[in-house]
Amino acid sequence: MKKWILVAAVGFIMSVLAACGGDEAGSGSGDKKEVTIGATSGPYSDMVTKAIKPGLEEKGYTVEVKEFSDYIQPNNALAEGDLDANLFQHKIYMETFAKQHNMDLSEVIVVPTAPMGIYSQKFHSIEDIKEGSAIAIPNDPTNAARAFQILEDAKLITLKPDTDPLTVSEKDIDENVKNLQFKPIEAAQLPRAVDSVDLSAVPGNYALAADMDLLDALQLEDMPDQYRNRVVVNTKDVESQLAKDIKAVVEADQFEKTIDNEFKGFGKPEWME
Repeated sequence: MKKWILVAAVGFIMSVLAACGGDEAGSGSGDKKEVTIGATSGPYSDMVTKAIKPGLEEKGYTVEVKEFSDYIQPNNALAEGDLDANLFQHKIYMETFAKQHNMDLSEVIVVPTAPMGIYSQKFHSIEDIKEGSAIAIPNDPTNAARAFQILEDAKLITLKPDTDPLTVSEKDIDENVKNLQFKPIEAAQLPRAVDSVDLSAVPGNYALAADMDLLDALQLEDMPDQYRNRVVVNTKDVESQLAKDIKAVVEADQFEKTIDNEFKGFGKPEWME
């Protein structure tokens, strides 16, 4: 009888230990329900808070939104495991940053993004722009290329045939219709330049940070998806349940309704059109 009791007790203990081991095996990153998503302060942290977080909470997640004031720390924090995902960067930046810092980053889904625009306090339309007007443009090559694309769309310049739209520079201009004078300055200073020059090509994030209305632009960018922001995760997590749930939330009707109501002027990616 004592031997039978001992065997039963050992069996019970083994079953408890097995159950504990099973719970631990099931608590991997794919089942994680407390998550932190990073975003730059302003429209993209607002997008996470207003348009993504509620959908994830409906799926049982507890979501913390962590704001950043620069474009370096959100990827560092993601790589170090302090974030589960982030939202602030476009494809070209993500790939360049990952290569330079030996990171493995992957996008989950592209989201609506604030476009660059041509703004002016002196002119009310593209047609009003006078000969020889000065326009402030970003002094970094990536954003300058975007500015020249907008100017071509507005028929203020024409570009040489076969020009790569991602690397356009002033030397690629074939015809400067209004003889615009280009004034390259730091991108963060472009909102202020609206008051001091005739025109200013302002990236959407800086325009919103300066409380500018995107819909006040004389011309908004027809933005290629390479320049739209995306939700990004570590590549090892791109097939995780969290990544799949974020994608499902962004693809849901409620997400688009929130964008239409709260983020007017944001350009939608190709998959939403």
